Amino acid sequence: MKKLFLFISVLAFALAGCGGPSKEGQQGDSDAVNNDPNQVLYDQVMDIHDEVMPRTEDLHNLKKKLQEQIAATPDMVVEERQKLERRIARLDSVDKMMMDWMHYFDLPDSLTDEARREYLETQMEKIKQVREAILEAIASEKGSN
Repeated sequence: MKKLFLFISVLAFALAGCGGPSKEGQQGDSDAVNNDPNQVLYDQVMDIHDEVMPRTEDLHNLKKKLQEQIAATPDMVVEERQKLERRIARLDSVDKMMMDWMHYFDLPDSLTDEARREYLETQMEKIKQVREAILEAIASEKGSN
């Protein structure tokens, strides 16, 4: 768990550091940053990431509760245990979606404006899918208890 937290922290720091020009550090007119449609799109993608990233902790907590439930009931009926294990696998899968998205998100500076826009639009769709999957998994688990 400590390694995962460290990995997420380092990755978040790296993404923040590689995010391009910051609005505060931009020289000249700050409206120039706000008028760059690719920067606006990038910020929207990061906003969704920042919205759901803290929810991965909810996934970990829900998984831990299910694992504790299994551990506390050694004589659990096989079908019930398998059901709990499938719920754990779903939580793991959704968490992996977020980790994979973060791992593969890479916006090279060498792309043309059009290529950057296309890349960011694709990433917007992907992070929206991640958000939906995370929120659905959490809601489903909370409804199962």
